Amino acid sequence: MRLYIIRHAHPDSPNDALTPIGHIEAQALAPRLKRLGLHRIYSSPLTRARQTMQYTADLLGMTATIEPWAAEISDCAVDLPPWGHLMAWDVPGELIRDKHPLPTAGDWHTRPPMDDPAFVTRFARIGRDADAFIARHGYVRDGGRYHIEKPNRERIALFCHGGFGLTLLAHLLEIPLPLMWSGFWLAPSSVTTLLFDERSDEWAVPRCVGLGDVGHLHAAGLPTQTHGLKMNVE
Repeated sequence: MRLYIIRHAHPDSPNDALTPIGHIEAQALAPRLKRLGLHRIYSSPLTRARQTMQYTADLLGMTATIEPWAAEISDCAVDLPPWGHLMAWDVPGELIRDKHPLPTAGDWHTRPPMDDPAFVTRFARIGRDADAFIARHGYVRDGGRYHIEKPNRERIALFCHGGFGLTLLAHLLEIPLPLMWSGFWLAPSSVTTLLFDERSDEWAVPRCVGLGDVGHLHAAGLPTQTHGLKMNVE
């Protein structure tokens, strides 16, 4: 099985909608996803994700299934002078990596500024919901790997969000959440590809074979959106 994790296109976040450029990005994304030969489409219930998804669904003549658990994790934030009020996935990496050993999957939630109990609770809930979703497609989690109940050769797309997408990847790939949040970024309309790698008849392990790809934007002559990132330009 291949799972495509797709961040919504350029957002007007306060109004939970796409900007005009976001609609153009979503239109450019749809033909690319058509070429992938999708079997199923899923989406967050939030409008910016559904608007992005609809261009693909219309082009493919498919109906998406709405997944409430895939909404953005807007309830995880911190106040960090001098940066101010930040979503947890925007905490500067310099604070995450200032001490060694680095956070692990077992202790990240004990380290400031990620020691708010709400963060680990939210991560655990997304993990449970993700595993239930994956189980519907034939793979049942056992520890850090997935038992193959029924081999699945489908290609499925999940339209979701930046913070949620990184959190989902941290769970599926067993990467400590603060390192995932601070070390990776998903651009608007980007496509991240996970292969459920089957090296035996019994077990599958999610393997990232492409992260945050925006090749469809380059092909269409569109700029890559980097809002929210402070870029050093030489």
